[in-house]
Amino acid sequence: MPRIVRFGVSVESELLRAFDELTEKKGYTNRSEALRDLMREALAAQAWEEGDEVLGVITLLYDHTKRELLSRLTEAQHHAHVHVLASLHIHIDETRCLEAIVVCGPARLVEELANRLRAEPGVLLGHLCPAGTFGRS
Repeated sequence: MPRIVRFGVSVESELLRAFDELTEKKGYTNRSEALRDLMREALAAQAWEEGDEVLGVITLLYDHTKRELLSRLTEAQHHAHVHVLASLHIHIDETRCLEAIVVCGPARLVEELANRLRAEPGVLLGHLCPAGTFGRS
């Protein structure tokens, strides 16, 4: 278990009041938990910017009736198999599907895969959600 270290932070009273409101609104039990999450998010964002090994989820909403779209999406994932950890396919209605693809690898390659999948004709909406990094808490 990681060693806990205490430190002090000086902030303006209005900033602290707003942070406390946000902390409560988001359901944190204390400031420390909220601050730890903000620190992790900042470190993960830096890892993406620097091209480190990252984790993420690509979500795609698409029209499965578009000619050969499913084959192109599947082929792109197989081509990037070392970066695709898993995928979940959900049937939304008679024409639309949602796919959640868990990915890992160098940020640049993960982003390239997400862009390639989003650009396929028939993809209605695509989003890359950074989920974290390797080797960082």
